[in-house]
Amino acid sequence: MPLRGIDAFLNLLASAGVRHIFGNPGTTELPLCDALVDDSRFQYILGLQEVPVMGMADGYAMASRSLGVVNLHISCGLGNAMGMLYNAFREGTPLLVTAGQQDRRLKFEEPILWGDMVAVAKPWTKWAVEVERVEDLPSATRRAIQLALTPPTGPVFMSIPVDVQLELAEHLDTTSAQLPNHAVRPAIEALHAAERLLRSAKNPAVLVGSRVQESRGGVRALVDLVETLGAPAIAESGTTHGRLGFPCDHPLSAPGLPLWSPEIRERLKNFDMLLVVGMDLLRQYVYHEPARAIPEHLRIVQIDENPYQLNKNYPVEVGIIGDTATCLQLLTQLLAEKMTASDHEVAKQRIERSTAEHAAARKQLRREIDAERALRPMTPLVFMDAVARSLPPDVVVVEEAVTTTNTTLERLGALKNTDGYFGHRGWALGWGLGVTLGAKLAWPDRPVLGILGEGAALYGIQGLWSAAHHEIGATFVIPNNAQYQILKIGAMGMQLPNARRGKFHEIDLNRPEVDMVTLAKSFGIDAIRVSNTDELSDALRESLAGNKPKLIDVPIARDVPNRLNYG
Repeated sequence: MPLRGIDAFLNLLASAGVRHIFGNPGTTELPLCDALVDDSRFQYILGLQEVPVMGMADGYAMASRSLGVVNLHISCGLGNAMGMLYNAFREGTPLLVTAGQQDRRLKFEEPILWGDMVAVAKPWTKWAVEVERVEDLPSATRRAIQLALTPPTGPVFMSIPVDVQLELAEHLDTTSAQLPNHAVRPAIEALHAAERLLRSAKNPAVLVGSRVQESRGGVRALVDLVETLGAPAIAESGTTHGRLGFPCDHPLSAPGLPLWSPEIRERLKNFDMLLVVGMDLLRQYVYHEPARAIPEHLRIVQIDENPYQLNKNYPVEVGIIGDTATCLQLLTQLLAEKMTASDHEVAKQRIERSTAEHAAARKQLRREIDAERALRPMTPLVFMDAVARSLPPDVVVVEEAVTTTNTTLERLGALKNTDGYFGHRGWALGWGLGVTLGAKLAWPDRPVLGILGEGAALYGIQGLWSAAHHEIGATFVIPNNAQYQILKIGAMGMQLPNARRGKFHEIDLNRPEVDMVTLAKSFGIDAIRVSNTDELSDALRESLAGNKPKLIDVPIARDVPNRLNYG
């Protein structure tokens, strides 16, 4: 039976379990829009601009652990989406990004909106292709699905000309994509070498990356290993800390790595061994001396599913390639078999020491919060404490307010689940609002909170219309300091002369300030402004218990700290 290209494409998506398509269409995408009119297999999530469209697909894919599908307009739409594509690339989010292309019969003319989209998308995708024949569309789609979902996961891009979408063809093979089992077991020799090194360590630490969370069973396996070894679990720096790879309320959960090289060296200097799991070692933010953040005396064992990450920036004594959870489980078994009674006693002593240190750090953080509690406008610490007091155990938290959040929820032990945390990894602004909506679509029965700086939110604010239009019941809270504060902190950290005098040019978002409440209401979202901590906690509890979109704007202190405190 003859089948149009676009129908074959949709059949393959449906067989892959796709139920949502996120998009903002144009003329070259009209065949898809028309085909969806009578196709009940999909819900098309309309966005008013490509930034929130990509963000929603990103959040949905990360939360659901499934393929996110995005349909963009030709060249200009892809251009608008590139910042969010960069985020997805840095995260390794499995996205199938598609765009319509002009009719092939017009290509030689270089018609309006035509462009080499494959060349544009290629640097930030695992694979990018333009499908020139309708007969190749099923194979291209299957290949794209498999590549996106196979570790190291990541976005792929397909450009599909209008005439290929509409062309009829006989015998198109729409066999479903079949994903290989990627639970690869590591080399046993590497596991034994790692076990011997770790048992010989006097003071080991575990550096925990986001990919632990993204491995099924990875968090539980890491908890078992950390408890066996008796080592603190230290989250990666905020520049790459996107998911929660270890329970933050666990006694061995240590404050995360700082951002800057000198502070990282100071933090790690007393350890003699690092086990690095599922993280980029390292992706730094601003150059500082000394440039090498990892102290030279440290011996390193590293586990990752992507061999590119091993020995990438720092030499490792043992590199283990394989499925993260499987590697951790097998390594823990080996440690348990080989550890002597003396080894277990040493591990117990390390646990007691780390537990006491982490409890003392949490008490100190509480004292700092209490010391600032009466200040108005409320400080970031007091704001985050009010948020922490409002969170139900199954909450999903999306953070894009880095100068306010400062890992405070984790340092307080306020996040009672590990899979529901999402932080920025690519740092292209506008990401958080869309990700909040995508996570809520993936988990409609869980409360979802986006903590968004007003500057970041304004990059993707059109997503509020999608929340209202599709009745996506997420909550947004805006810690509003009316500035790009991270730029001020960065300028001071770089010792720029005017920044040292507290002088900045065009970094404040005032004259006029954006009225976030009125703006949200114009998109159809209920919105309020609160300035009292109890009012904030009450408003958050009420909104998170409901299922309607809401925005809460909160004025916070505008003075600029000298640094971001991640530890």
